[in-house]
Amino acid sequence: MTDVADTTRWGAKAASLYDGAYAARYRSHDESLVESAAYGAFVVWLQQVCGMWPSPFDALDLGCGTGRYFCALRGVRTLIGFDASSDMLAQARHPLHEDRITAGAITLVHGDLMEQDFGAERFDLVYSIGVLAEHVPLRPALVASVARWLRPGGRFALSTVHPESPSVPRTRTSPGLRTTRPAAATRRTTSRRSGPTGTRASSTTAGTCIASRRSSGRSSSGSSRRTRS
Repeated sequence: MTDVADTTRWGAKAASLYDGAYAARYRSHDESLVESAAYGAFVVWLQQVCGMWPSPFDALDLGCGTGRYFCALRGVRTLIGFDASSDMLAQARHPLHEDRITAGAITLVHGDLMEQDFGAERFDLVYSIGVLAEHVPLRPALVASVARWLRPGGRFALSTVHPESPSVPRTRTSPGLRTTRPAAATRRTTSRRSGPTGTRASSTTAGTCIASRRSSGRSSSGSSRRTRS
């Protein structure tokens, strides 16, 4: 597990909040997710995202926690699970449905998302469920960093916070970003400009979003859910 020393206010807060006792409870709760419709919907959605590549690809899970979504991935060659809590990552060494994980290799990285740099064109897929705009601010600078980490044709798939969540006033920092109300994930998507110049995002009332990076450095949108889920 890789460590980084520098932490921002958000990273330090997350690291202290998700301590060993919390991480153990969180991992124990993972076992009950088999009966959860919300978890099942996220698994299906993530598998649909994985189906966008015809060959093995490299992925990054931003805010992976205990690794509860590792088992949902298909066709992944290498996976990096990134989190601000070393205790959550310790639990991610043996995640939910470990026997169903098909990723060729998994590396767990401990650090602060607001300071982390993975380098240019490192991943085909960057995904984040139940973290951005809830536990960590979803800022244009972060979106720009993800765009740089993605290879041409890569995708950024994320869930968005429920608009009535009490965390919205604390983490929503840009007027160019908006939340969407929950509904069936199959509803029609609409494209819109968002974030840094040249990027595009699409959303549905389900609250998930997928943005793709074109070879020109611009992003195009795909389909678009809430929650830490």
